[in-house]
Amino acid sequence: YDKIVELLLSKGADINAQGGGYGGALQAASYRGHDKIVKLLLRKGADVNVQGGWYSNALQAASYGGHDKVIELLLSKGADINAQGGDYGNALRAASYGGHNKIVKLLLSKGANINTQGRDYGNAL
Repeated sequence: YDKIVELLLSKGADINAQGGGYGGALQAASYRGHDKIVKLLLRKGADVNVQGGWYSNALQAASYGGHDKVIELLLSKGADINAQGGDYGNALRAASYGGHNKIVKLLLSKGANINTQGRDYGNAL
């Protein structure tokens, strides 16, 4: 997939274009755990905190999907660990809902707020 992304970007695709269920390319790649594509998109200027879609942001998408490598990459590039929005409210609640205990531990160790509230699912507990 990374070759396709490179080709599309070389032809002028808008890296931060919004739309669809995932919200954008970075959120979709993060949800699927495509760390090479996430690296490529970030290197080419993707906004790590862009909002949109079911998961609101790439960190929440990766958390729901249980992709620790992508989470570490996003956090190293400045992803807001407590960003609010989307179906699960934030990354910690998405990881908790998805049953990813390793991701919950990772997010808590990186400073995720355990007591934030969400519109549909309450808190992480």
